[in-house]
Amino acid sequence: MGVAWTGDDDSFQKFIDKYSLSFPQISDDPGDVFARFGVPAQPALVVVDPSGDSNVLFGALDDADLQAALTKASAT
Repeated sequence: MGVAWTGDDDSFQKFIDKYSLSFPQISDDPGDVFARFGVPAQPALVVVDPSGDSNVLFGALDDADLQAALTKASAT
């Protein structure tokens, strides 16, 4: 799920359209989701494992880093 932090609805939709995002997106203007996971800035990725524990990764991830994070989370 993608979470947009700030901005107006038009900018939010333009970003989704520009990058042809096909997965669910939510707007988090108040910053509640970011606060919940302790994310101070974007880009960031939060991986939540089956037990509910989360790991925050900062910066853009390549395919190998993303796969490693998901593999680690699914092993717990």
